[in-house]
Amino acid sequence: MRLSCFAVPGDVDDRSVPSGGNTYDRRVAEHLRVRLRPVDGAWPDPDEAAKDRLDRLLAEAPDGTKVLLDGLVACGVPDVLAPHADRLGLAVLVHLPLADETGLDPRRAADLDIRERKTLHLARQVIVTSPAAARAVEQRHGLATVHIAPPGTDPAPRAAGTDGVSQLICVAAVTPRKGQDVLLAALSEVDGLRVDLVGSRTRNPAYANGLRHPRARFTGPLSGEALEAAYDRADLLVLPSHAETYGMVVTEALARGIPVLASDVGGVPDALGHAPDGSRPGLLVPPGDEAALAAALRGWRDDADLRERLRAAAWARARTLEDWAVAGARLSGILGVG
Repeated sequence: MRLSCFAVPGDVDDRSVPSGGNTYDRRVAEHLRVRLRPVDGAWPDPDEAAKDRLDRLLAEAPDGTKVLLDGLVACGVPDVLAPHADRLGLAVLVHLPLADETGLDPRRAADLDIRERKTLHLARQVIVTSPAAARAVEQRHGLATVHIAPPGTDPAPRAAGTDGVSQLICVAAVTPRKGQDVLLAALSEVDGLRVDLVGSRTRNPAYANGLRHPRARFTGPLSGEALEAAYDRADLLVLPSHAETYGMVVTEALARGIPVLASDVGGVPDALGHAPDGSRPGLLVPPGDEAALAAALRGWRDDADLRERLRAAAWARARTLEDWAVAGARLSGILGVG
């Protein structure tokens, strides 16, 4: 079955609001050799004009072809997908279940969950980015099979760091789901560390504008040489998310030999993985647990042997990471379009 297009959010190429999902979509599209079709709209709750745009895109796809859809675009609008489900092979790529966004009203979360379940049962294939996400989506929506297509990672030189201890980096949009408030609260309990918070502050301005700390620097989103420089001076990546299906910044850090301190949630343990000798290249703490995060930061700061073990494991793990060509080939095989 030929893959006719890949429907993605309208901001897929907007580097001022980067996201792991958009990066994944762009990178795998290079290897699928498929046209990205950005669909403007306030997904997952689009207006009628946005729904019409998606409907027209699906109507243009020839009968018997396959259409890959980013879950953010597809999962909230089963009514748009249903008229096309019989004649097209719909494949939905779920980066994060809609109801897992932090801070949703329970009724809204329940509605999103219902809509997502309808969409995924219309799809011929459902794809996620980690084993943990596959298990969760299968159980949540009563699906027999969910396919796993992890992201790739670009090779990178080993980060120089700053002094081996004090410079933290958190690469994530500044939103409640990413838990920067938990990180700053923990940082207040641990002297001698500072953090660069790299990510857009525009996705949730009320949350972002309420965050401040004398040892925190908000850089905004970075890319290219500026992002490389931020990683190069980092001694430790911290990702305090409340929900992640994978956590691409984890492998981006590991590719540079930077150890990771992250929430033990979703696909993060899969992304963190192990070095060839079985050692973990980082530390995992419960999500939202300020005290546990502070204790882990204190341990990192005070234990030179721990830091050395984690750095060695991170650099060893770097050599096991798969690149985007492998990731694209795996997704192509799942879709049956290779």
